[in-house]
Amino acid sequence: MLFFQDLEKCKIGIVVKLFIFTQIFFRMKEQALFDYLESYLTERRKQLLKEVAAKRTRHFTVVTEDVYQLHNTSAVVRTCDIFGIQDLHVVEEITGKRIDKEIAMGAQKWVDVHRYDTIDGCIASLKNKGYRIIATTPHQDAQKLDDFDVTQKAAFFFGKESTGLSDKVFEKADGFLKIPMYGFTESLNISVSAAIILQHVVQKLKNTSVAWQLSKEEQLQIRLDWMKKSIKTVDSILSRYKDGQL
Repeated sequence: MLFFQDLEKCKIGIVVKLFIFTQIFFRMKEQALFDYLESYLTERRKQLLKEVAAKRTRHFTVVTEDVYQLHNTSAVVRTCDIFGIQDLHVVEEITGKRIDKEIAMGAQKWVDVHRYDTIDGCIASLKNKGYRIIATTPHQDAQKLDDFDVTQKAAFFFGKESTGLSDKVFEKADGFLKIPMYGFTESLNISVSAAIILQHVVQKLKNTSVAWQLSKEEQLQIRLDWMKKSIKTVDSILSRYKDGQL
C-alpha cells in the first residue's frame, strides 16, 4: 500500500515539475521574442512603453452595454487608455458595432477590447475574476462618486444613450453609482461620464496602499503586444525571427 502511495506522489511530483519546466520554457521564449522586437525601437520608445505599462491597471475595468452611437464606444476606448484602464468590455447583444479607428485615434492598439454577445456572459466572466458589478445611473438611491470604495475591484457598466442599462444589469449589480449633477439635464454623454468616474476613482486609488498595478509578467505581455501592434513591418520581422529559430 505504501508503495502505491509513494508511486502516486512521485507521479504528482513529475507532473508539477513538468508544468514548472514548461512555464519557464515559454517565458524564456517570450522574453527572447520581446528582446528581439525591442531592438527595433528607439530608446525613447522603449522607455515610453515601459512607463505606460507600469501605470496600467486591471483593478478597475469598464463595460459598455449595447451603446448605439459608434463614436461613443470609440471615445470610451480613448478614455480607458488615458486613465490607464487596460481592459474594455463591449456587450453587443442587440446592436453589433465596430470600434471606429479614427475616433479612437489609435487607442485600440493600447487597450484590450473584449466582446460579448450577451450581458449575462459578460457579468459572469467579470464576477469570476473578482469584480464587483457597478451600474452607473442618475437614480437618487445610487451611491455618490465621492463615497465610492476604491479598494475593491470594480467593473463600471455604462448603458445605451437613451435608456441606460438593461434590467439584467440592475438585477445583478453589486452597487449603483452616480455623478452628482446640479442642472436640469439628468444625464451625461457616456464618454463624458466614463471620463469623470475614471479620473476620480483612479486618482483616489493611487492614494491608497492597494496593489493596483499589473504584475511584471502582465506588463511584459502587454508591452510585447504593443510592440507587435506598433511596428509597421512587424509581419516580416516576425517571419525572419521564426525562420531564425528553426
